[in-house]
Amino acid sequence: MSPETIGQVLVTLVVFVALLIGLVALKRRGTNFTPRVFIALAAGLVLGGGIQLFLGLKTDATTTALDWISIVGKGYIALLKMLIIPLIFVSIVNAFTHAKVTDKFGKISGVVMAVLLGTVAIAALFGWAVIAFSGLAGASFTQTAAQNTMTALQTKQQTVEGLTLPQVIVSFIPPNIFADLAGSRANSTVGVVVFSVICGVAWLKLRERNAEQAEFFKNFVDSLNGIVMRIVSMVMDLTPYGILALMANVMATSDFAAVIDLGKFVLVSYVALIGMFLVHLVILAVQGVSPATYVRKTFPVLSFAFVSHTSAGCMPFNIETQTKALGVDEASANLSASLGVSIGQNGCAGIYPAMLATIIAPTVGIDVLSPAFVLSLVAVVVISSFGISGVGGGATFASLVVLGTLNLPIGIVGVLASVEMIIDMGRTALNVSDAMVAGVTASNACKDLDRSVLADLKAIVDVEAKAKTA
Repeated sequence: MSPETIGQVLVTLVVFVALLIGLVALKRRGTNFTPRVFIALAAGLVLGGGIQLFLGLKTDATTTALDWISIVGKGYIALLKMLIIPLIFVSIVNAFTHAKVTDKFGKISGVVMAVLLGTVAIAALFGWAVIAFSGLAGASFTQTAAQNTMTALQTKQQTVEGLTLPQVIVSFIPPNIFADLAGSRANSTVGVVVFSVICGVAWLKLRERNAEQAEFFKNFVDSLNGIVMRIVSMVMDLTPYGILALMANVMATSDFAAVIDLGKFVLVSYVALIGMFLVHLVILAVQGVSPATYVRKTFPVLSFAFVSHTSAGCMPFNIETQTKALGVDEASANLSASLGVSIGQNGCAGIYPAMLATIIAPTVGIDVLSPAFVLSLVAVVVISSFGISGVGGGATFASLVVLGTLNLPIGIVGVLASVEMIIDMGRTALNVSDAMVAGVTASNACKDLDRSVLADLKAIVDVEAKAKTA
């Protein structure tokens, strides 16, 4: 590198470190967690825009500076991914080892699954509708982003290429649980869910035959849960710094011309996301839960999901919000939050893949208004919603599964990569909301919903406090 490039990189990194120090100072002054996250979001956008403006797009100085900045951003994402499997396991097994799940597990799990899969089917219809009736069906976009991502997409497509729906269903069963605990398969998360449920059922049977061994296992799971929650608190404390780095990278590498060109797609995406969130409120209202109360009480966790882009990272806050703010029983909260991380995600596995399939279908001669196309799209989306990761990249994989199953070209996934981060914020918040709606519905169906807690407007979870005391 030239001396000039080295100087530009050093100046950029000094500014980045100064912003990190500023965030640390805000924490020491007592600034709450959520404001700090949004400040980091704004600072990252400004820093990234400045990097592209002064250093240029894809220059040596920009690439080198972002490589160093990514230690914070990609490191944060890696830590979140590290938590997915342990969180799912301890949350589901915990649901079994606590009293109320004993005689109501079947009903709780059935209602949770019904809500998750029912809402993801509705979400697919929203995704189809906003494209079919907005004039974007068959639309072509700039190919700039696709050139940079097609190689990676071709590699991912090999994972799902040629699988029939029955084969996809069979793939949910973990042939090697140690491999799934290591996250070696695309369906590792749902494999861990299946294994965790089996462990829970086995514990129930063991308790009937050997109470002493069952109690030992319960204490072990409680201790494991405590350790995992402590790790969660440590990782969540890094959120503002991770968001700063991630947003800087997004703004510094985004092709603004492509983003403008794709503006209509972003707009209709949020129309679908907001529409689906309103469906959540209707589902709650039918059960006598005030939509206004729900929005007020879930705003902290939904806003955290919005800026952090991780459904899995929100699991502890999701569970805490359900039990402490919405009055959901512990078993329903644990099951809905853990299942919602890998099954039926309304945003990532429902709306987004359906939108992409509807855009590309006319280019291969398919009538998107055909009932046969709509029904097959919804069916494929529901089945493929199993096992979608709750941390970055889940929507991309879900789209590849849907497009591959419907025999549609995958190029559209790469074309839309430049606006992926913008849309993913809303998708993640919707994913977390549908898990909470499933928990409330299951708890209400089992008559365990504590409406006194729900009616208490002061019962709102402080996300930062939860992270500190987890």
